[in-house]
Amino acid sequence: VQLQASGGGLVQAGGSLRLSCAASGRTFSNSAMGWFRRAPGKEREFVAAINWSGSSTLYADSVKGRFTISRDNAENTVYLRMNSLKPEDTAVYYCAARSGGAITRLKSQYAYWGQGTLVTVSS
Repeated sequence: VQLQASGGGLVQAGGSLRLSCAASGRTFSNSAMGWFRRAPGKEREFVAAINWSGSSTLYADSVKGRFTISRDNAENTVYLRMNSLKPEDTAVYYCAARSGGAITRLKSQYAYWGQGTLVTVSS
């Protein structure tokens, strides 16, 4: 699976963005997908995950209620809708795919990674 993330940019605090991750490869519809982020000076951390069918999702506590992960298997794309953005959401956001459909927050379980897209939230 090859992944291409897009949709990042500069937004004011309280604003919204939608990230997209386009996947190529025949196994996308069988793969759980995740979003992670790396803020300046910090390690990459889990943001959200969705199972292969979209019926189950998982969120980091820091984004719960503000971010929504979804997927369109017909379009081989996973999305991250980010509302009520805060300056602490500033990071490079990465999408990831894992073999198997179950969701997990463990980045070691994801074998495929996109190149990242930068989100900057100004105060």
